[in-house]
Amino acid sequence: MSFATDSPVHSSSSDDFAALIDAELEVGSSGSSPDEQDNEEEEVDADSDDDDGDDEEDDSNDDLNDHRNKRCKTEKLDDLEGLQGSTSQGLIEEKLEVSLNKDTCSHPGSFGQMCILCGQRVDDESSVTFGYIHKGLRLGNDEIVRLRSTDMKNLLRHKKLYLVLDLDHTLLNSTQLNHLTAEEEYLKGQSDSLQDVSKGSLFMLEFMQMMTKLRPFVRTFLKEASEMFEMYIYTMGDRPYALEMAKLLDPKKEYFNGRVISRDDGTQKHQKGLDVVLGQDSAVVILDDTENAWTKHKDNLILMERYHFFASSCRQFGFDCKSLSQLKSDESEPDGALASILKILRQIHHIFFDELDSDLASRDVRQVLKTVRKEVLKNCKIVFSRVFPTKFQPENHLLWKMAEQLGATCSTETDSSVTHIVSMDAGTEKSRWAVKENKFLVHPRWIEAANFFWQKQPEENFPVSQTKNQ
Repeated sequence: MSFATDSPVHSSSSDDFAALIDAELEVGSSGSSPDEQDNEEEEVDADSDDDDGDDEEDDSNDDLNDHRNKRCKTEKLDDLEGLQGSTSQGLIEEKLEVSLNKDTCSHPGSFGQMCILCGQRVDDESSVTFGYIHKGLRLGNDEIVRLRSTDMKNLLRHKKLYLVLDLDHTLLNSTQLNHLTAEEEYLKGQSDSLQDVSKGSLFMLEFMQMMTKLRPFVRTFLKEASEMFEMYIYTMGDRPYALEMAKLLDPKKEYFNGRVISRDDGTQKHQKGLDVVLGQDSAVVILDDTENAWTKHKDNLILMERYHFFASSCRQFGFDCKSLSQLKSDESEPDGALASILKILRQIHHIFFDELDSDLASRDVRQVLKTVRKEVLKNCKIVFSRVFPTKFQPENHLLWKMAEQLGATCSTETDSSVTHIVSMDAGTEKSRWAVKENKFLVHPRWIEAANFFWQKQPEENFPVSQTKNQ
């Protein structure tokens, strides 16, 4: 299984490393006949699909042992010419040099517990598994740093950053077929053909007993984002599901090219981390609907408004309302979440490459994110009225922190400089003051919407009603 790209310009560390590993496993001996080489390749393919861990490791080790003595032959450069100018070029040159003397090998990575360079057995617990690049591949910390640095330089030369994309509720929404309500049965007759998925958005995957709806604008989003970013999929779903969703989103393998990370590839349970992404943290933007999944990388995160197309999705998050499918409706293409976030991504990309004065390699996209976010509610002074529980420290509340991150100033007291009163009850003293003083009176959802869309929302769309017991 190879993820190597045709052009070094569009290649990444993960793609090139996959090609290198493939070459290591597939290069035949100089004395082998073409038939024997075909047999060897078939055996390797069979090994990669084998679920028996012990058999797989033994077969992989045998393959590596068979080829170990051929590592110094310069003919290998001819086999890997397609990688010249890409991230793995330095690794290939280093491999040929190091393999002359096993004692000097730094063991940058392993495959089946054997060093990918010298073939010696390696037991490095500090290394990180990159199974989505190639099954059984582990890389040491020094090699990860080296690959990230090399890939970063290549990406910056082409004015690109990294974009890590969540699947569920961010790019699409899926449900089990047996979870469809009676009001959603009509969807089965409206699903699109799997023969040409590039023209559809609603798919019935009967072999998985699942239906998937792509979020409106997603195809345009991916096409335009790919011009600014090298993109990864990162989902808490399992690997088979992740790969099937990638086929729907990227049928021609133009955007992700094997950079599909599932929960099976993570290093922490119930958490996502950039340790399995071959990109420097300072150049990574994340789109996800779940903030708690990225506890170590919140500064890289753009929190997405959840896409609830199916009724089961609403139930999952405790919403007692009709889903988009039940309403026979959908998000707007031009004004929906993905279209809005694409504008923000363009702005972030422009600031990073065209407006900052510092050296390109020292720039940090996390600082750009903070700068852009603080412009959203700039010049707004907010006072909250009965939004927080009694005796709760206001400055510790999520909404207070969110407003400040968006550039607003928050206060507990009213004065002439206050621009907005945020309340869920129009009958409170501060709410009545807002009406009297001609200040904006808005529901807390006004702040949440600004946070999702990275844009100040029309206040009239978030009215506050008076509670019945007032």
